[in-house]
Amino acid sequence: MQLSLNEDQTQVLDFIDSLAKPYASVPMHDVSLALESAELDQALVENGFLDVMAVEELGPVTAALVIEKLARLPFAVESAASAMVRPLIDPELPRPICLVEEGRLRKPVRFLRPGATVVVVGPSGVRSFTATEDAIAPAQEDTLYAYPVAFLTGLPQAMTLHEVDAAEVTRAWRVAIAAEAAGLLGAALASTVTYVSERKQFGRPLATFQGMRHRLAEDQVLTNTAYWLALRAAGTGDPADAAMALLHAQEAAKRVCYDYHQFLGGMGMTLEHPLHLWTYRLKLLTAELGGRGAQGLAAADALWG
Repeated sequence: MQLSLNEDQTQVLDFIDSLAKPYASVPMHDVSLALESAELDQALVENGFLDVMAVEELGPVTAALVIEKLARLPFAVESAASAMVRPLIDPELPRPICLVEEGRLRKPVRFLRPGATVVVVGPSGVRSFTATEDAIAPAQEDTLYAYPVAFLTGLPQAMTLHEVDAAEVTRAWRVAIAAEAAGLLGAALASTVTYVSERKQFGRPLATFQGMRHRLAEDQVLTNTAYWLALRAAGTGDPADAAMALLHAQEAAKRVCYDYHQFLGGMGMTLEHPLHLWTYRLKLLTAELGGRGAQGLAAADALWG
């Protein structure tokens, strides 16, 4: 496995850094549960960053890198499904793309709004439809998802059937979520390290206390592993790698979200600090595709059949 980025990948990420610079921090006095930017989304589309998987020199690994990079922003971006899954189904599907498991329609659906493309994946194949007002039930305003979410009230009778393997779409879906979770883990860690490095107790920064440093080091290892497993899964295209990458990312999210809110103390329970923008997104992703148990079973099935 190549452990360093090539020149094209580095250039793509540098361009994203430059484009997303105005969105790299939370607007002052904004204590929203979720942040979005139509301007950022449009700029990403116009510059082709969500279509890198189709470029032969870039491919799925670069798509995973783009997803991971965008997940670090405080603004939620629908990039995972568009950059990693949509090219397998139909590159012309209108965004945002909302992925739903067949038989699990009562779960919150990220980025679901009128006009969104809902893709249903399951034993019946891969089908899609355009969401309308009457097919959507909004989430309660006080629900802590940190993503824009809504619920489907049902499926229409008429849906477009796509000639694509549902198992392959599910594999790509796992890789996309693993890459997104890796970015969220990285951003949450960076936010926590900044806080405990500046916050003092007993006359010294919190980060200088040995017990906290040990736990932060463990969280760093979990975060780094999530990143590399996601890139490996994107590069190999192997269903076992995809399941293992998402399993680890969901396990890591379970562990570090608890740590980070503990480290921030009372500030970790407020909306004034942006930590929730990453940790609450991670909590939602831990239930994606059936959660950790489903990923473990998928990995076992892929490895030993």
